[in-house]
Amino acid sequence: MAVIFHVIPIRTHIITEKDDLIQLVKRYTEGIILPGDTIALAESVVAITQKRAILPETIRPGLWAKFLCRFPGKHGSLATPPAMQLAIIEAGLFRILLGCAAALYGKLTGKKGYFYLVAGQHLALIDDIAGTMWPYEKHIILGPQEPEKLVFALQEATGAEVVIADVNDLKCVDILAATSQKAAGVTKEALVNNPFGNDDQQTPLAVIKTYTPTQTFLSQRKENNERSHYSH
Repeated sequence: MAVIFHVIPIRTHIITEKDDLIQLVKRYTEGIILPGDTIALAESVVAITQKRAILPETIRPGLWAKFLCRFPGKHGSLATPPAMQLAIIEAGLFRILLGCAAALYGKLTGKKGYFYLVAGQHLALIDDIAGTMWPYEKHIILGPQEPEKLVFALQEATGAEVVIADVNDLKCVDILAATSQKAAGVTKEALVNNPFGNDDQQTPLAVIKTYTPTQTFLSQRKENNERSHYSH
């Protein structure tokens, strides 16, 4: 049976490393979520609350970082020495070098994605400078830590399904962690138009409600009956 999605983007204050994510999510979804709803969180805001937003001037890139950052595309997230240095810190130089070798092989064979497959998929979550909103537009944002553990902690606190997702304007929805396969599938479909905001929208979380066509019809019928009643 077809399912209808209703996505409610939730505007928040500017979230920083001083915020407690669980308390924040409880505060902004209270009175909105019902059993069966899904709370979707942008991965960047999760990382920010985990103190994983880093100013590039605080990083001292080594020779390897300065050399290797030349190889990703100039618009890639690892195309600056500080970002590549953070990738080396996250994964280790050996895995980064293996990933570069794999990427070279992929280039020769006409295949993409080998670098992250070998070096670590979590490195693809690194957002370089200007990848997020103020006051972090000059920061490098690493991927969140232990997202699987976090979604279940949030589920216990809110009673809703929880998903952490990386969403972009190219209709790509990557699920980092979800409390169920069903919630992951709902989020992939519902967030394809990217309700998360990296500019001044300040909507880093959303509540997804699902309805069947029958439920929608009955709801509309109830509303119409109530309007008719109050109009007499």
